[in-house]
Amino acid sequence: MAPIVDVLMITYNSPDYVRISLPHLLSTCDESTRIWLWHNGDHEETLAVVKQLAADPRVHRFHHSRANVRLTPPTNWLWAEADGVYVSKVDDDCLPEAGWIERLRAAHEANPAFGAVGSWRFREEDFVPELAAPKIATFHDGHQVLRNHWVQGSGYLLPRALVQRHGPLAPGQSFTRYCLKLARAGAVNGWLFPFVREDNLDDPRSPRSLFRDDEDFLRRMPLTAQAMGITSVAQWARQEHESALAVQRASLDVRRYFGWRWKAEQGRKRVRRLVRGRSSW
Repeated sequence: MAPIVDVLMITYNSPDYVRISLPHLLSTCDESTRIWLWHNGDHEETLAVVKQLAADPRVHRFHHSRANVRLTPPTNWLWAEADGVYVSKVDDDCLPEAGWIERLRAAHEANPAFGAVGSWRFREEDFVPELAAPKIATFHDGHQVLRNHWVQGSGYLLPRALVQRHGPLAPGQSFTRYCLKLARAGAVNGWLFPFVREDNLDDPRSPRSLFRDDEDFLRRMPLTAQAMGITSVAQWARQEHESALAVQRASLDVRRYFGWRWKAEQGRKRVRRLVRGRSSW
């Protein structure tokens, strides 16, 4: 039997997404995959969908939090109580391709130095070989990784041993910062290459996106879009593309993400945002 993978899905106030994403996630499970469900809030329609699907034998644990505690408590719940070899999370607006677990697990098994290795959630047009090529490295058994010191918090595989060694998510700590912590300690993070694909339903360029127009977008607006002041489908599509370019350009000098170098870079970004305003979208 292959090493066990414990996969978390957190659901909240999104029945249309959950009807698509949770059955899809269950369909990608092999005999060594266990699904952990955490539902935030009391939205009746979403909760009804989740409870119905929680009866599936591939669902290992189900927890209902009446408060919307967001991401950190559910993630730490999985990390503290799971006993599989690997842990993962798939967002309720993401659809990883069939075989994603097997491919990522095989790469990990051949390369114990791997940390958070993930699925690629961007579109075909977002990949720029000239940017990415210097960061693509080949490891044992021919496994290739587009290296980056962080990946998105969906569709990744992470050895639970690293969680045991480095502890849970701290209050206010993002998954990005946790990945950087692992990289600083020597873990290899990034995206398996050729890519394991993950269809992001929150990307308006996805054929399955529910963002059909600006009205849909405003009704279902992602938290990141809210924080950035983005108010239209076109702006959000542009931001998704820019995010893909940013990770392909990102430095592999881990020192740049800590201490004075990190503070200086954040200061430069704030200045650029003030100068450009929203005209950059």
